[in-house]
Amino acid sequence: MEFMTLRQIFKQLFKASLLAAFDLSAQAQVMVMDGYVRAMPPSVPNSAAYFTLMNHGPATKLVSVSSPAADEAQLHTLITENELVKMRRLDSLELPEHGTVSLSETGNHIMLLGLKAPLQEGQKIALTLTFADGQSLEITLPVSKQGANAAPHEHHH
Repeated sequence: MEFMTLRQIFKQLFKASLLAAFDLSAQAQVMVMDGYVRAMPPSVPNSAAYFTLMNHGPATKLVSVSSPAADEAQLHTLITENELVKMRRLDSLELPEHGTVSLSETGNHIMLLGLKAPLQEGQKIALTLTFADGQSLEITLPVSKQGANAAPHEHHH
């Protein structure tokens, strides 16, 4: 039976922690800040999520979103045609290298379609963001009536 010295144990722990830190930094390139899901009356079957994406790595695309709180989550944008504001579904959302993209009430956003239960203010809603490279990011956003009332959202790595 072979025994490791205390020095060998610390050496192995140090190597393992370096590998874990390297793997975590590769996944922490995209962060989410200041997000919320809009509180809606119980009779409204849909809602929307708004947040800011910060990319600390190479350019990528947000290609899909899912949430256990809704039957479907879709990327959407608002456009103006003939003085009418219309909502359009997006296939993806470009996230530039070392750039920031805001999803807001007046532009790009996430539609949560077919809510499985009415949303309660203060409730937390889980979303999974999937990127073109296959990476995914799980986030949790508070439900709020207005963006101004939303509590500052912690960073998700």
